[in-house]
Amino acid sequence: MAKGWYVVHTYSGYEQKIERIINKLRQNDPEFELYCTGVNVPMETVEVLNEKGERKMEQRKVLPGYILVELDLEEKNWRAVTTKIIRIQGVTGFISADKSGLVPPTPLTAREHRSILERTGEIAPEKTFRPKQDFVKGEEVLVTSGPFASFKGTVEEIDLQKGKLRLSLEILGRFTPVDVDFSQVEKTIQ
Repeated sequence: MAKGWYVVHTYSGYEQKIERIINKLRQNDPEFELYCTGVNVPMETVEVLNEKGERKMEQRKVLPGYILVELDLEEKNWRAVTTKIIRIQGVTGFISADKSGLVPPTPLTAREHRSILERTGEIAPEKTFRPKQDFVKGEEVLVTSGPFASFKGTVEEIDLQKGKLRLSLEILGRFTPVDVDFSQVEKTIQ
């Protein structure tokens, strides 16, 4: 088996308490600490509006009701290690593909773990832009915001890396190339 991050399901609101208990287990049991190398309640910072309409930053759980535990599970020890965690009051079990309990839990994939770390701000997100709409060279679009709002233009270039389009807009009787964000345009209904 392998070392990886596993998802533990908990009672809602017990996440930090269980994190402290697992950390205490790690401190008090050197053998357990060899196999349980980390525990984390993923938190993200979000901007919210309070009752007065003022913006403020707030910490929220990325996965309410779940915590992440880094375990190094081996064929001979996986049941003993997971049982110690499952016996903690407030833990309902591990998230796993197999619900029988006869096989070890399934760790998060590298992509899933990276996605959680990106949301918490622990690592920078990859720059992959996915537009809501697919644009094609030569099609007509309507600019919905910015200085050229309500102008219709033709798509000349598409830059997926930057999330921009180069449009040909007719301004004062002349066709002018203009760069706009994907979010500033929408397809015209034909």
